[in-house]
Amino acid sequence: MNGLTAVRSLTTLPVVTLGGDCLAHVKDTVFDPSARRIASFTLTGRTLLSGPLPRDLPWPAVHCLGRHAVMVRDEGALFDLPLSVARRDAVRGRLLGAQVLTDDGDAVGTVLDVLVEGGTSGRLVAFRLAAHRELVHGSRHRRHRVYVPRGEALSVTGRTLVIPAHATTYVTDDLPGFVARVGARHDRRGVAS
Repeated sequence: MNGLTAVRSLTTLPVVTLGGDCLAHVKDTVFDPSARRIASFTLTGRTLLSGPLPRDLPWPAVHCLGRHAVMVRDEGALFDLPLSVARRDAVRGRLLGAQVLTDDGDAVGTVLDVLVEGGTSGRLVAFRLAAHRELVHGSRHRRHRVYVPRGEALSVTGRTLVIPAHATTYVTDDLPGFVARVGARHDRRGVAS
């Protein structure tokens, strides 16, 4: 598995060709909830003060997603797109700020960030939530930051993430603990199979 990257950290990353030319910067990450992966990136110009570009970078044109840049083969990776379409797609595929509910109808919190797998996969791995206190036992804070595995999501839209009620047992407030819990869960499933 490649390293996990928080979607918020992708904003302003440069889009760079394999030849070393900076073509643009990432503005927004657009998700395809049904495919559970990044669909595309909306872009701004080469400098950070530039406005939005009427171009789009679809995920299949990405050579590699790294910590410091989104790599593409050449300028042909960017597609001309009417700015109104790019904005509409960005809003439709935005998960940050989505309300999180259990399948029992209980409000869990809101999505603060999305963790994706770097490299060539772009797979959505987990959600970082601002969880309600009831979700995190023993917390003295009104809101707490926790991680929920993507595999627990029943449905994902731009406005709502629905998880099964039992998914709250895999919730933890630290990333290493989250990775360990999910790994242990997968190990148990492998033994049971």
